[in-house]
Amino acid sequence: MFSYQKEWDFQNNHENIIIGLFDKSIKLEGKLQLLDEQFEGELTSLVKDGDISAKKKAITVIHTFGKIGAKRIIFVGLGKEKELTFDELKAIFGATFKRITSEKWVETAIYLDSFVSEENDAQDVAHASSEAFGLATYEFSGYKQKSNEPEKKITEITVYSHVEEEEVMSALKVGYVYGQATNSARTLVNLPGNMLKAADLANYALELAGKYGFEAEILEREDMLKLGMGALLAVNQGSTEPPKMIVLKYQGKDNWEDVIGLVGKGITFDTGGYSIKTKTGIVGMKTDMGGAAAVLGAMEIIGELRPEQNVVAVIPSTDNMISGNAFKPDDVITSMSGKTIEVLNTDAEGRLVLADAVTYAKHHGADYLVDVATLTGGVITALGMETTGAMTNNESLFEQVLEASYEAGEQMWRLPIFESHKKLVRNSPIADLNNSPGAAGHAIMGGAFIGEFAEETPWVHLDIAGTSTQSKTTDLGQPGGTGAMTRTLALFVERFESIK
Repeated sequence: MFSYQKEWDFQNNHENIIIGLFDKSIKLEGKLQLLDEQFEGELTSLVKDGDISAKKKAITVIHTFGKIGAKRIIFVGLGKEKELTFDELKAIFGATFKRITSEKWVETAIYLDSFVSEENDAQDVAHASSEAFGLATYEFSGYKQKSNEPEKKITEITVYSHVEEEEVMSALKVGYVYGQATNSARTLVNLPGNMLKAADLANYALELAGKYGFEAEILEREDMLKLGMGALLAVNQGSTEPPKMIVLKYQGKDNWEDVIGLVGKGITFDTGGYSIKTKTGIVGMKTDMGGAAAVLGAMEIIGELRPEQNVVAVIPSTDNMISGNAFKPDDVITSMSGKTIEVLNTDAEGRLVLADAVTYAKHHGADYLVDVATLTGGVITALGMETTGAMTNNESLFEQVLEASYEAGEQMWRLPIFESHKKLVRNSPIADLNNSPGAAGHAIMGGAFIGEFAEETPWVHLDIAGTSTQSKTTDLGQPGGTGAMTRTLALFVERFESIK
């Protein structure tokens, strides 16, 4: 897909070459001045007249008419050099690749040096371009009948840079892996519930294990009964599909220590159970396994890049259905931890399956826990659709997750868990806990409930109910699954430092 060349020869043949223009480039200098000479000063005139714009995200296509080897030059406006962030650079590359894809051009080149600044070095630019390529060109076409017209997609990108090949190609690989793994998570979220059941999710995890050499374990219903996983089993009671507890282990150190536990909610479809959702609220509940998708996407990145860390991924998976056997409000269930739970809301099922998954992650030696879940509509009310809600019992661990989210460009905001919240979750006349103290502070109640099972283990909870999907096209995606937190989790693992 990506190839490297040190020197851009104007006569090299390409369909397009992409050139970045900062506003200081109103006077073409260096290589761009030499390029302008090939056009007898016409490019300078176009820049001065505003026909080629350096305004941030402006895209101008110039046909070369044989003056150089490339058929077209795509000038991309970058704005002021000191104001261009890494996230904006990714968005700019995304918009550019979308334009190229819409034109059905299959080959292009990037003059990487034209994008380099004090804020973003060549490796940053290489990473941004390859990650943006994957994210921006992703499509989930679904199940419509296919056109007979052959698809034309970008299949080759040449990168020109004076930085050494090994450094540029390494950054390109990392960015590409991050983009493709996020797309894998997006596809899982986009699959309809009848195409992605718990067994399918388990088989997908086994494929990852086979490809990357992970140790894998899939618990069946009988195994869960023996282990006392009453919370996951209760949610599964109404289903004809068997539940799965999915475990993947990656050992990047000599000893199984300082183990990071990634726990992802894998509800493949959520009716709400007897606390049934509305006719509009139930649509889209195929996406209720967005946490599982993020964890599996992160494991794909981990498998590709092989960080020196130890990771156990645990995914509790089932659908939440209604039948004569389904669990009900007022039921009392016993979790794997031994804690009993009064069920006040069968639509608060995600926290139940995560309770057993968090306990099982600790069983596998997890010293730190990060759970990811499309847990509550309350987090959308609090933070909107573009910000993940976060809660924690450990400041040091949370700071590492937060830093990873900044670097990944995935917004999150911390919500509190006070003793008063814990008391509400513990308030039941007949059990240790209740699963739904009420609508007030709903997102916090969900996090506080999971925290009861993390106990003293350092833990961060990420509620992606809003961020796991989007309804509009952006520079880096299309409507549907976003793969939210895939990159944050992977970066967190890669940069993790023990807090013991």
